[in-house]
Amino acid sequence: MSLQGKTVLIPGASRPIGRQIARRFASEGANLVLPWYDWPESVAEMNQEFAPDSPNILSVQCDLRDISEVRQLVIAIQKKFCGLNYLINNIERGGMPVVHGSYDHEHNREQWELEVDTTLKAKWNLFHCAQNLLCDSQDGAVVNISSIAALTGRSGPAASFFNDGYSAANRAIQSLTETWAREVAPNIRVNEIMVGLVSGRHGDNTRGWGALSESEQEQLLNHTLQKRIGNPEELASLVYFIAVNATFMTGSVIRMDGGYLLGGETVPPYPPGIL
Repeated sequence: MSLQGKTVLIPGASRPIGRQIARRFASEGANLVLPWYDWPESVAEMNQEFAPDSPNILSVQCDLRDISEVRQLVIAIQKKFCGLNYLINNIERGGMPVVHGSYDHEHNREQWELEVDTTLKAKWNLFHCAQNLLCDSQDGAVVNISSIAALTGRSGPAASFFNDGYSAANRAIQSLTETWAREVAPNIRVNEIMVGLVSGRHGDNTRGWGALSESEQEQLLNHTLQKRIGNPEELASLVYFIAVNATFMTGSVIRMDGGYLLGGETVPPYPPGIL
């Protein structure tokens, strides 16, 4: 399906998962809106791949926690592309306990607020400000990307990755997903993908993964039914399907965690019984 003339807003495209999602939509001809804030080296890589002076790319610095900046972003989208079809709400910032340690550390003074503001508030800001533009498209979709931290909290083998504030913020995203689905039906669909251990996000190619011992890494993999970490390409394919092709799906939350939440338990053979 060609997306020529369609526009997709993808925050976080400077990082591995958002970048792969952007590639997937770009391969179908969509216009890309790629807001960024920090990670200068990653932003430089993103802008090298998706040239900001291209007619179908809008790359702009924007603090998504600041609703006034988000409003300006939406104005820029309207001015350049005259509409918005898809919002891929891929924005988060979670402190990994294995890297950051306890909230009691001085360097974590603002960590709780950062996790909640980026993971939850920024998503609301984007949807709230872009809602009218999305509704004007008559066939748009929102995909909220959350984490299985919503269900595990800081417990089990993944406790090294999932901080308290980050887990609580992710738990709240489902409420937004279901509220928004009701709010913009029937023309706009809103769904959520709850992500587990993926390369570049709570998996390898992160600072946290390297901080784990080999036995801790094995424990995480053994707790995952598929015994591996997911890759950004798999997630990007699912995001694209839900946004573009799943036209009778809204208000749903889908887990993509390789079976992590089902791991740790085995299914024994039936006992012989006593009858």
